[in-house]
Amino acid sequence: MTTPQELKQIVSEGLLSFPLTDFDEQGDFRADTYAERLEWLAPYGATALFAAGGTGEFFSLTQSEYSNVIRTATETCKGRVPILAGAGGATRVAIAYAQEAERLGANGILLMPHYLTEASQDGIAAHVEQVCKAVKNIGVIVYNRANSKLNADMLERLADTCPNLIGFKDGVGEIENMVTIRRRLGDRFSYLGGLPTAEVYAEAYKALGVPVYSSAVFNFIPKTAMEFYKAVVSQDHATTGRLLDEFFMPYLAIRNRKAGYAVSIVKAGAKLIGRSAGPVRAPLTDLTEDEMAQLDVLIKKLGAQ
Repeated sequence: MTTPQELKQIVSEGLLSFPLTDFDEQGDFRADTYAERLEWLAPYGATALFAAGGTGEFFSLTQSEYSNVIRTATETCKGRVPILAGAGGATRVAIAYAQEAERLGANGILLMPHYLTEASQDGIAAHVEQVCKAVKNIGVIVYNRANSKLNADMLERLADTCPNLIGFKDGVGEIENMVTIRRRLGDRFSYLGGLPTAEVYAEAYKALGVPVYSSAVFNFIPKTAMEFYKAVVSQDHATTGRLLDEFFMPYLAIRNRKAGYAVSIVKAGAKLIGRSAGPVRAPLTDLTEDEMAQLDVLIKKLGAQ
């Protein structure tokens, strides 16, 4: 069992990623190829993996599917790479997911938004606190995104009341708020960059004191993803600039064509390299054939992975 403070240290350095969830052509979960995906990704050096995260289409999973995804991830990666399980939705639903993930051996929880309804800072803080206190021995990272955004005052209060709240992942990109949180909370949290296609923001976030981020493209170009991360760490601006120009910026041009493509394009990339995770589930839509062809050109330019 990884303690919350041990998990905090683990996710305070290195590259993180969130594996795709494998579906068959009928859209049903495929545990065998999901396990194969994790086996393939594990040796590339990610510090931790988020199972059933946003790119893993957590929002589309049933409760039984969620259990199967987390069980497969923890059993496949045990002793090799820590697994953080996504949890979210209404507070009692998020609690049920978090407790199930702990039961199945996850090393921590990534607490995603509560969805749909707007809420006050006090209400969001209460949501986070209740989930943190519902698990016994594992750490929680709160995902600042969409309608679930916390300010420095609330995070400071939560840090005092929830010793297992060990991380803050930002998917919003409000720089003033991020700087305030980082300066106010100091080393009480581990800080993670969580904007879609995080590589685009990696150097700027590192300058803010957020050196760690989660990579979606690790799912299909893991060698390049690690190359980019190492270049950020070593301040090799020539390499990051080259990869931004040659791959990430044209990649964004495809990704930005439709809402939801931040997930769809990753599944497309996996398919193009021969490691298909199947189609995305509604309400997401898959890339068109023309967009797939454009992405294929970008991937092939990077060389063997």
